[in-house]
Amino acid sequence: MIDKWWSERPSIKLSELNPISHGIEGRLGRSPDAVPRILLLGGTGEAAELAAQLASRNDLEFISSFAGRVSCPKYPIGAVRVGGFGGIEGLISYLIMESISVVIDATHPFSVGISRNSEVACARLGLPLIALVRPAWQKQKNDLWHEVITYADAAEFVNRKKGRVFLSIGRQEVGSFAACNDAWFLIRAIEAPTGQLPRHHEILLQRGPFDLKEESQLLRDYSIDHIVSKNSGGSGTYTKIEAARLLGIPVVMVQRPTKHTASAVETVDQVVTELTALLTRTVQDGKQRKEAR
Repeated sequence: MIDKWWSERPSIKLSELNPISHGIEGRLGRSPDAVPRILLLGGTGEAAELAAQLASRNDLEFISSFAGRVSCPKYPIGAVRVGGFGGIEGLISYLIMESISVVIDATHPFSVGISRNSEVACARLGLPLIALVRPAWQKQKNDLWHEVITYADAAEFVNRKKGRVFLSIGRQEVGSFAACNDAWFLIRAIEAPTGQLPRHHEILLQRGPFDLKEESQLLRDYSIDHIVSKNSGGSGTYTKIEAARLLGIPVVMVQRPTKHTASAVETVDQVVTELTALLTRTVQDGKQRKEAR
């Protein structure tokens, strides 16, 4: 099915679909014997680590894809594309046009849209999907967590408490707190939020990772009463959770959404192992088909 669609693809330049792209033009019309091509859905530290490992291999090619929500992202090693795909149908077209063999989803645990779209697209094309989901943070002794399902739940809770809130959820969801008139917010983000903001706030533009001493001092300096965080997992921003534990500050923790119905792995090494096994099987199957001709 994919071979038929590939042979009938329209003649189009990749730059016409993705104006921001690096190192991936001129790949159409690839030889059937070319190495497998991997689409790496990234934007996380794990994705950058994985890109560094894949770059040293000569048995595959890969393209890292970024959503483009940050104006100055840290690009990983290798070819990069930036921007959306245009929903499921756009992603399917891209996978066909770029002759992608495997999709690796190493996006943020809260990047639900692209993860669900990639699962549907891979299922429709019969492509393997390797999902990397870093483990969630687990509540430890002396943690004061109030776990909520949505950002709206978090906003309602902290507004009712009427305290000083450290809002550390990125800039995309800050609007959920715009109606909070009874609390003060320290909003930390990589880039300034757009749209509506809470009435009482201060914006702090910083990029992690952050160390424990800095995070503890920040919480003291601003007399923070509550922290609002999403359960991102990983080590990059965990120090704020450690600082809250040491200082006895309650954390309003937004629980993770469900990204995949497919099974997932938790580490970069597991992705590499699964990918290597998958590519080995693919090579062996190809040899058997040639011998059967």
